[in-house]
Amino acid sequence: MSGHSHAKTVMATKMANAAKKGKIYSKYGRLITIAVKDGGGSGDPTKNSKLKATIEQAKAMDMPKENIERAIKKGTGELAGEALEEVSYEGFGPGGIALIINGITDNANRTLSEIKSILNQNNGKMAGEGAVRWMFERKGVIIINLQKTEELEMTVIEAGADDIKSYDNQTEIYTKTEDLDAVKKALEDKGLKIESASLDMIAKEEVEISEKEKEQVERLFEALDDNEAVNNIYSNLKS
Repeated sequence: MSGHSHAKTVMATKMANAAKKGKIYSKYGRLITIAVKDGGGSGDPTKNSKLKATIEQAKAMDMPKENIERAIKKGTGELAGEALEEVSYEGFGPGGIALIINGITDNANRTLSEIKSILNQNNGKMAGEGAVRWMFERKGVIIINLQKTEELEMTVIEAGADDIKSYDNQTEIYTKTEDLDAVKKALEDKGLKIESASLDMIAKEEVEISEKEKEQVERLFEALDDNEAVNNIYSNLKS
């Protein structure tokens, strides 16, 4: 997986598995709570763009309305919640691919130990702060479930996007961070259905690895995704 977060794709493919839904909802619940806190305690998505985007993603995963409302109230303080903090780790995976692993936890020391263990067990290793991050840049990423066509490409460019790529039957549209909301609205005004819109870490250069190493990477991504704290996994692996 190149482009945006591998974890989001993993989550989407697992929605048919009822046992996984609770874990996915728990992860999005934490993201919503953090989004409220990052927005100065505002639980109003019309006044908190990060919260609005996170709620849209949660709804796309069929997260129940009551779960969303409960997570918002934990952020505003109306309901008691865990003491949560955002964490980010850098590392290398099979074939030397670069990794950025983002999450939310109530125990940073425990989560650090767990991530180290998962990497070590899957032909990966932790990296020092800054060792990997320079290989990525922050961009807006809009996903639509359409294959790229010349007409779609023209529409995207006219909307103000920087780039467009297709993977299978899905298209990723890249924007400057400050242009994400405007491009999203322009595309919606053109009648396009947006699957998700978020700010992600995009690899500046992608790398090729062997098929055997790709299988190892998939196992690593699965193990990371199964960790309760992990929300997003970014890599420079070429699709």
